[in-house]
Amino acid sequence: MAGIVIDRIAKSFGSVTALQEVSLEIADGEFVALLGPSGCGKTTLLRIMAGLESRSSGRVLIGGRDVSDLKPWERGLAMVFQNYAVFPHMTVYENVAFGLAMQKKPADVIDRQVKKAAALLHIEPYLERYPAKLSGGQRQRVAVARALAVEPAVLLMDEPLSNLDALLRLEMRAELKSVLREAGTTTVYVTHDQTEAMGLADRIAVMYGGKIVQIAPPTQVYARPATTFVGGFVGSPPMNFLPVDSQDGRVTLGGQSIPVPGSGARILGFRGEDVTLAAPADGLALTVRVVEPMGSHTLLTGRIGDAVVRIVAPSSTAVRAGDVVGLRLDPARVVFMDPASGLALDAAA
Repeated sequence: MAGIVIDRIAKSFGSVTALQEVSLEIADGEFVALLGPSGCGKTTLLRIMAGLESRSSGRVLIGGRDVSDLKPWERGLAMVFQNYAVFPHMTVYENVAFGLAMQKKPADVIDRQVKKAAALLHIEPYLERYPAKLSGGQRQRVAVARALAVEPAVLLMDEPLSNLDALLRLEMRAELKSVLREAGTTTVYVTHDQTEAMGLADRIAVMYGGKIVQIAPPTQVYARPATTFVGGFVGSPPMNFLPVDSQDGRVTLGGQSIPVPGSGARILGFRGEDVTLAAPADGLALTVRVVEPMGSHTLLTGRIGDAVVRIVAPSSTAVRAGDVVGLRLDPARVVFMDPASGLALDAAA
């Protein structure tokens, strides 16, 4: 078993609090992404799990064992960094075998594990090459193969795809998901890229200000964000927010009456794809400012009152800047937030 328990981990750098008693449980074999903007504490938390950074308080348990005070090499984990960190003077085979050699494994075990990891990452043809003869994507595969070759209980990954170009990131993301599913390794993946987190993870832990503000499967984080921050950070385009006033548990927008938890001032959130276009008189009036053809869809940016709103419309939509269009919301897919706290008024979130 290689489940992970983060128990009230806190970290301060002088007067700066990087982590505020973060707690998180990760099941054996689960893939969890730590997602958030720069400075939110995600890399600090990963480094504390790895033993590369000291904690101010709290515990880290791996497989039920308290590893809080153990050295990194005693924790039964492997790590893949943002830079590839492959040794230029070693062949691919020697790079992949490095961790096993440091563990003084028998030669036949090293050979078996290297070839197994190489097959998983499809780098068998390059085993005798040196890193200088490899592309960036191939070097990243070598780094992942080296981590998997030691069969770690836990794999920690710190933005491993950020140095790759967009097309290669797409290819490696699919490759990585397939490989880690087959290996069954418990994985914690740090990223600021919500597309990576959505595509790879079983659950996403969204971090902000040194705290986890939501932990849920990707579809739930996207559809039912727990805070206005999560809704605005996850998704491209981000969730739209409109200030509204509810009366008797309902709000009326563009002729639609939508149920709301409670009464009073609320923030209504909706995704750009969860609307249909209508005549201005038949919906919520959006004054279009920018029209961006994106191939598969057209992105409309405009204003409803003082709020900037982004709508995902069909690619065939014939709308120009300056036009006014009506929006019909899907009541089942809107969320409501408390304007004071920014928290969702929805038990599902």
